[in-house]
Amino acid sequence: MFHDILFLILGLVLIIAGGNYLTDGAVSVAKRFGISSLVIGLTIVAFGSSTPDFVVCFISTLSGKSELALGDVLGANIFDITLIIGIIAMIAPVRISSEMAFKDLPMLALSSIALFICGDDRIVDGTNVNIVNRTDGLMLLSLFVIFMCYTMEMARSHSTKPISTRPKTAAAIPHHSVEKAEATEADNTRRMKPWVAAVCIVGGLAALVFGGQWLVDGASGLARRLGMSEALIGLTIVGIGSSIPDLSTSVIAAIKKQPQIAIGNVVGACIFNVFFIIGLCSTVKPLNAGSLTFVDFGTLVLGSLLVLLFGDMIVKRTITRLQGAILAGVYVAYMVYLVVNAAS
Repeated sequence: MFHDILFLILGLVLIIAGGNYLTDGAVSVAKRFGISSLVIGLTIVAFGSSTPDFVVCFISTLSGKSELALGDVLGANIFDITLIIGIIAMIAPVRISSEMAFKDLPMLALSSIALFICGDDRIVDGTNVNIVNRTDGLMLLSLFVIFMCYTMEMARSHSTKPISTRPKTAAAIPHHSVEKAEATEADNTRRMKPWVAAVCIVGGLAALVFGGQWLVDGASGLARRLGMSEALIGLTIVGIGSSIPDLSTSVIAAIKKQPQIAIGNVVGACIFNVFFIIGLCSTVKPLNAGSLTFVDFGTLVLGSLLVLLFGDMIVKRTITRLQGAILAGVYVAYMVYLVVNAAS
């Protein structure tokens, strides 16, 4: 068991560090070739923040551990939507911009509902097994293309507006922010010497490959030894671990009075996780949800709808401290449910 825990921890550290170094190196190379900060932010930098989840899901999919893949995304998104947004709001009430309220938050709810429809076939189709098949994956990828086209267009429309400064951390980069946080981050990244950038890219890729494999092997071994399902490991240890960068980034941004960036980081990450990561992985190989249940998919939908409700319809588009506490309470209740269910 010690070796499984060690592999899991080392794998998690490697994929987070590898994603950061790969992103920094790629941004430096892109800037050297004159690629705009906007394009860098919406592609290289945006993808970098979801690298941990992507590596875990892709390797799990290829290894035939689809429960771990789906559990990771479900666990990470539930953690982000309920606990992280809850903590952000409890630090300081979050004022939601009109564009986020009417475009981003509905897209977040759509991604959660789409995953529920694709993943919970027992409820939707009345079948005996839950599978996210290739048709589902292609549909999710199509929604991802629409989301990216909309993101690019909105970023261009804001190109003349002031750009907020994002806290400089080694954590994940937001995919989508109405204040163009992605382009700011690309501008703030120092240009490396070519050989340093190459080392970061190669080293980051190596860390992602080895770290992802170690994390998947460690999580699977731990699940077998503890008699837990791979889905439960994904929902808890792996999902939470891969979301730690999002937590640190968002909390720092909230403390520095940049709530739009704080919540934009979370919203963008969750949309990206469902539409792109699950879409791509299920297109490569259908994902069997296994022991994932209505409660797991339903908690994700509930959290998304609560954020939409709080951010769009109550208290003049402001998520208050009380509402933040409610969101955090949903996550605590869900964790209690998982523990009790696993013990029974």
